[in-house]
Amino acid sequence: MKEKLQTKFATRQYMISDTFELYYYSTDDVPGVKEHTHTHYEFYLFLEGAISLEIDGVLYTPTPGDLLLIPPGVPHHLVMHDLSVPYRRFVFWVSAAFAEQLCARSADYVYLMEYAAENQKYLFPLDSVEFNTIQYRTIRLIEEMRSDHFGKETQIFLYVSDLLMQINRTVYEQHHPLTRKAQLSLYEQLCFYIDEHLSDLSLERLAAELFVSKYHIAHVFKDEIGMSIHQYISKKRLARCREALLGDVPVTKMYLLFGFHDYSSFYRAFKKEYGISPKDFKELHTVTSD
Repeated sequence: MKEKLQTKFATRQYMISDTFELYYYSTDDVPGVKEHTHTHYEFYLFLEGAISLEIDGVLYTPTPGDLLLIPPGVPHHLVMHDLSVPYRRFVFWVSAAFAEQLCARSADYVYLMEYAAENQKYLFPLDSVEFNTIQYRTIRLIEEMRSDHFGKETQIFLYVSDLLMQINRTVYEQHHPLTRKAQLSLYEQLCFYIDEHLSDLSLERLAAELFVSKYHIAHVFKDEIGMSIHQYISKKRLARCREALLGDVPVTKMYLLFGFHDYSSFYRAFKKEYGISPKDFKELHTVTSD
């Protein structure tokens, strides 16, 4: 990540804000942090490091891309195994009061907070798509927090709400993989299938999998969202590529993961959609250990 988005590590373990705080840290050591508890929720999105976290007496060793959540009052401390490996992570603090405010809007915002507290489970592995989706929203929020844009405070609230909802949705759908699919309309089933098969997808395959004609599929999409299914698939592929660009996969290989068959067509589509080349987007937003 660009240096302006990094935060110098401090040993402070209490919140200054009454809502949330979000930091990106890249450190070689974390001196002076002993076992402690918080009055707030602490989310970790782990990027790199030879570390473990002892949480409520249990040692957890995360792998890059894992999500951890430590609820209020749960004792924990860091164990560093190798100081030569940079310790990189996003740290996202949410006050109990802010969590209650969001819960008053919808209990969906606090699904994971309640699950972790009730089940004493604190580590949640993410696959690469889930990780990229959450990391993208995290970086977007940090960039807005550091900006001077019009409507900044309103946008920050929307982004932090979106980040929390994405975290909760991701874990909920890990826990309930069949429930959601069973309740979907045809349009929602199509969207679900497209999301799961972006790397190898065609209208003919969609029709065969869902036992409907490809002409009916085309009409469903046009009626629901006013765009063709080919436009929808292209936009979904580009959005997934945009999120994946923040990871470690080279630009010249990443587009193949989501159904683009050659770099030139991917490049043209990406620049047309976002007004910037894939390489420039990656350089602008990528988290690094520098």
